[in-house]
Amino acid sequence: MRRVFFLAGFVFLIAHVGYAQRGRGAAGPPATPRASAPVDFTGVWTPLITEDWRVRMVTPKKGDYESVPISPAGRKLADGWDPAKDEGAGEQCKAYGAPAVMRMAGRVRFTWENDNTLKVETEAGTQTRRLQFGTSAVKGESSLQGYSAANWENLGGGRGNQPRTGTLKVVTTSLRPGYLRKNGVPYSANAVMTEWYDVVALSSSDPLLVINTEIVDPENLTQPFVTSTHFKKLPNAATFTPEPCTAR
Repeated sequence: MRRVFFLAGFVFLIAHVGYAQRGRGAAGPPATPRASAPVDFTGVWTPLITEDWRVRMVTPKKGDYESVPISPAGRKLADGWDPAKDEGAGEQCKAYGAPAVMRMAGRVRFTWENDNTLKVETEAGTQTRRLQFGTSAVKGESSLQGYSAANWENLGGGRGNQPRTGTLKVVTTSLRPGYLRKNGVPYSANAVMTEWYDVVALSSSDPLLVINTEIVDPENLTQPFVTSTHFKKLPNAATFTPEPCTAR
């Protein structure tokens, strides 16, 4: 008799658990970086050149290293800058690597290439960066754009009517040596770039994208090189016209 009651209780327990699970919904896989994005970066953004205008809009003269904490070794390399030599070696894009290309005067376009990769295309130099979430991506060989590991930080909001907020942090390594500025200010293959992307919503204008960047390169810099770059969001129909690299 006890066995009958035990079986009946067991069946009731299974039915109750199944009903509860159906009521809550079975737990699914964790949301992808794309689905869980607290900020929408997608679209075309145009730079607001409010910092270092004269060295971003035109190529500074050789020997002009203002605001760059360049080391003696870096200065020696920069003093030997020869754009004709770069052109002859097919190295016109040395100033369009990840540590410099976001400071160029061209527009940038963000799209999700897949659930784990945020793609950034630049008009300047026709470059493509891939910001990789998770640990499954393979670094591969060094390149102009290097390997960019991304993750969401400082997540907040999302309750009630509060908008979701967060910062996109990107750490870029595996870089080929290149230029921080078009006049030959160098960075080495050991350089590490860390970026923090934030969207600021202003009631009086379109959203602003702020990218705070820190470049660490003990070979060519005496201290981290820190910049802040600003962009304005453009309408969905905004034109986007990539241009080739130039060494001068």
